[in-house]
Amino acid sequence: MTACAICPQTAPDGQHACPRCADVLRGWLAELPQQARLLASEFLTPSAQAAQGRIGGTGRATAPVPVDLRVLTLLGPGRHDPVPGTDDDGTAPIAAVLAAWAGHIAYHHPAAYRDPHGTAYTRPCEQAIPHHGPTITGWCAWLTAYLPYALGLPLVADLHRGLGDLIHHIRSLTHATPHRHPKTAPCPSCDSFALVAVDGRWGITCTACGCHLEPLEYEEHAAAVLHAHQARQAAETFPLDKIVT
Repeated sequence: MTACAICPQTAPDGQHACPRCADVLRGWLAELPQQARLLASEFLTPSAQAAQGRIGGTGRATAPVPVDLRVLTLLGPGRHDPVPGTDDDGTAPIAAVLAAWAGHIAYHHPAAYRDPHGTAYTRPCEQAIPHHGPTITGWCAWLTAYLPYALGLPLVADLHRGLGDLIHHIRSLTHATPHRHPKTAPCPSCDSFALVAVDGRWGITCTACGCHLEPLEYEEHAAAVLHAHQARQAAETFPLDKIVT
């Protein structure tokens, strides 16, 4: 086990992100296409009526802004540099951010090829090609597919920061967040009743201590807690030292 590059938890051998942080990344990638559709359907609408005032009797005093320009920027074309330390005001287009990270990860992925003479070589991949096209959905699908590889690279911490900044910026506009579902069993690590499942994420996380459980692990834990509770109730109802034979 090694230290997670994102949080104080530990990561599996050969990886730089713990299961909880990996699950958060998968959740964000699943959420981004839905947030983009929400931006397009709810915010790309006329935001102002035509101004009625006139200057000199002809022409409009002011031109109406037909859409929310912040949303138009997020959904439009553009470019983005994922390298930390570059200038970024947080308004880079969603597709550009995703494409840049896909290309950055692809560059670290080795590709085998042969030259015309049959000699085998290994070199970085030239580009990332999403099977579903260079759309927000396509790039999210590509990044999700290659996330297991990215987890083994130190850059996963910067990927987490970049996607986190992007998703929180979008949520500040849509005010839409995934639903949280509190669990009934206490955390097996700290005994707090703080285990929560979040839509789009596979695992279940304790908001008090950060303990992360797979669904099957939680089901087994919840069953054991319930069995222990039932056994205590039975012992209190029918104490052995008071049974008359």
